[in-house]
Parts: sequence; structure tokens; C-alpha cells
Amino acid sequence: MPASAQQGPDFGNVLRDSLGLLAVEHGVRLALQPKTRRELTGPFWADYKRSVRIPATWDDGDGWLVNYVGHPVHGAAAGMLWTLHDPVARDVEFGLDPQYWTTRWRPLTWSAIYSVQFEIGPISEASIGNVGMRPNTIGWVDYVVTPVGGMGIAVAEDALDKFFIQWFERRVRNRTLRAVMRGAFNPSRTMANVAAGHLPWYRPNRPLRGR
Repeated sequence: MPASAQQGPDFGNVLRDSLGLLAVEHGVRLALQPKTRRELTGPFWADYKRSVRIPATWDDGDGWLVNYVGHPVHGAAAGMLWTLHDPVARDVEFGLDPQYWTTRWRPLTWSAIYSVQFEIGPISEASIGNVGMRPNTIGWVDYVVTPVGGMGIAVAEDALDKFFIQWFERRVRNRTLRAVMRGAFNPSRTMANVAAGHLPWYRPNRPLRGR
């Protein structure tokens, strides 16, 4: 095991960067969703309390693209934030090595925690926009698909980074093209990098410049 793995996860920075991701996501909601802005009026705590409830159905009224693509990508980004600050998960490349697969539960767990907070926590859709006040606006889909689908996307991005993006970078020295490839084929990692204060194309042990 690498010496860095003995350090353990940096919980403080995971929490800080996750708050940054939350700020970006809620900022986008407020900017693009008039219905979210409308619900900012009224008694905050009373409306928040009424919005937190156990879902009664699987579906939440959102479209397929939002639930089965958008939410998993944001779940993957939350998991990637954990990976950035956990040497045990970060320093193992994708592959058949059991160590890679046995460390994936760590970002999956954080993604699930992040998902619950995003839905009903103090900085959530329930508190900012009162999603859930109407029962048909919440469903189990968000709690399940966000972390599980997010883990699938994160693993797929790890595979693409190793087998496709690195293959491309061994053949192309242009930094702009390298940056575009990293962003296009690793969108959730790009989101996590921005939330963590890195450049979108950041890789811990792989500078963008050509060799």
C-alpha cells in the first residue's frame, strides 16, 4: 500500500469542497428555475419542515434525462470529491486489481450522504425551493439512482481516463485538445475539480502539459 494511503481521508477538505459543489448546484437552480425562486418567500422553517417527508413513490415528476443522467452525474461528482481527498481510493488505478473495487464503497457512501443532504438537509432542495412540500415532487429515485448511478458513472470515467484519455495524451501534445478531452469524457471529475478549486482538467499526478 502506498505510504500516502496511511494518511487516511481528509474529512475537512471533503466537507469544504462538497459545500462548494452544493453552492454551484443550488446557484444553478436559483438562476434557471423560476419555481425555485418563487418558493423563497414565506416562513423558512415552517415551509422547510413541511417539505421534509418520506417519499411515497419511486418517481418524483422529473424527466428521464434529469433523473437518470443529471442526478447520477452529480452523485459521481460528490464521490469524486471524496476520492480527491482519500489516498486509499485516489491512488489506485482502475483495473481488475481487487484494491480498486474494494475502495469504491468509500466514495459511494459519501455520494449517498451527499444525496440525502441535497434532498432534505439544511442546504437542500427542501430548504431552498421547498421541493417536497407537494408529495408528487419527491420520489425514491433520487435517493437510489444518484449514488448508485453516480458510482457507475465514476467507474466508467476512471476506465475512460485510463484507457482512452491517457491513450489520446500519449499521441497528442496539444494542451488545449488534452483539456477538451478530459472535460468531455470525465464530466463529473471536471465538476469535482472546479468545486475543489482546481482547474477543470486537473489530475493529481498527471500534468496537462505534453511530455
